[in-house]
Amino acid sequence: MRIMVLGAGVIGVTTAYQLLKDGHQVSVVERAGEAATFTSFANAGLVAPGHAYAWASPRAPGMMLRSLYRDDQAIRFRPNLDPRLWRWSLSFLRECTAARAQWNTENKARLCVYSQGVLADMVAETGVEYDANKGGLIYFYRSAESFELAAKKCEILRRQGIEVESLDAAAIIARDPGLADARDRIAGGLIAPNDESGDPYQFTKALAARCAGMGASFEMETTVTGLEVSGGKIAGVLTDRGRLEADHYVLCLGVFSPDVVKRLGIKLPIYPIKGYSVTLPAAGGTATPRLGGVDEDNLLAYCPMGDRFRLTSTAEFSGYDDSHTPADFKVMLGKAREIFPKAADYSQPTYWAGLRPMTPSGMPIIDRSPYDNLWLNTGHGHMGWTMSCGSARIAADLIAGREPVLERRGMRYQG
Repeated sequence: MRIMVLGAGVIGVTTAYQLLKDGHQVSVVERAGEAATFTSFANAGLVAPGHAYAWASPRAPGMMLRSLYRDDQAIRFRPNLDPRLWRWSLSFLRECTAARAQWNTENKARLCVYSQGVLADMVAETGVEYDANKGGLIYFYRSAESFELAAKKCEILRRQGIEVESLDAAAIIARDPGLADARDRIAGGLIAPNDESGDPYQFTKALAARCAGMGASFEMETTVTGLEVSGGKIAGVLTDRGRLEADHYVLCLGVFSPDVVKRLGIKLPIYPIKGYSVTLPAAGGTATPRLGGVDEDNLLAYCPMGDRFRLTSTAEFSGYDDSHTPADFKVMLGKAREIFPKAADYSQPTYWAGLRPMTPSGMPIIDRSPYDNLWLNTGHGHMGWTMSCGSARIAADLIAGREPVLERRGMRYQG
């Protein structure tokens, strides 16, 4: 079949690869000049089943409220007049009960574990390089109280087959001497030894090149403006460079997905949640952490990437604006300097902000749409890198008429 993938981020390109493996004729449409220049460009880089907790939790509403008068909250609510923000935020708050948080975490963990296995297969098949680091990830806590709570909460992940070890500060530093300067600030932590990290931008670019070598065509600098319908099916894709056709279409446009399909009566509960990252030259040696991880009490992620060191933080409910100023990074850099004072050259920051395509539950939508030849693989939120390869395999299986290996709990289109 001729299948057109809309979007060349990590979700779109991994989907294209899996469809090519199945023998389809694949084309990819992307508004940017190269793959992975939007949400996938400078995110945290963590492939983290061991951090698959739902953002919508009983703790989240308090952070949203405090963010109205404090700038140090990991989840920030920035009110504006967009009715979509208010509708989405109310749906998010409905997911913040303990029962819903556990359900969503279990679903996310299952998909993350499955996807990591597919990632390993894809790397073995293609040999793509992306500053991969397979040594595990460390999740540490600054207070004894939060560490104790986390040690209990991680049982949710263990029940999904994720290995998690509980360690005191000395054992954590023994695992990664790059945390030695934070010794007095670590009460304890968890390590997920099978978690990993790597640069999703490098991965996606390399995989896109591999897809092109397998016969995929890429229509770059081509913005999808709508879908043409005829006889209950998609008849073509409308773009700023003309009309395009295929037999089937896969929507992988992240935060832009809802606008493309809303005229078709398809309502996708996806809203952009802004995140911030700083990439610095790594100091190297034992001054820089060997493994990635998260300073959990501040929800500050960190990741060594070759000769770079990346810091990421914040979930900001603020609409489609991805602009930023150096002042936006002041709090996260201050927290990073407390624990990694010699890890990187802080005088040479590269700032970035990206928009995560979040659903209220945190689960992506991977399903057939109400139109027979339009498929959905979108809404992966803050774990798109971790979920991408497995989501692509699920989408390809659905298109082929096969039952996916992983039960699609929490991933179906609700209408």
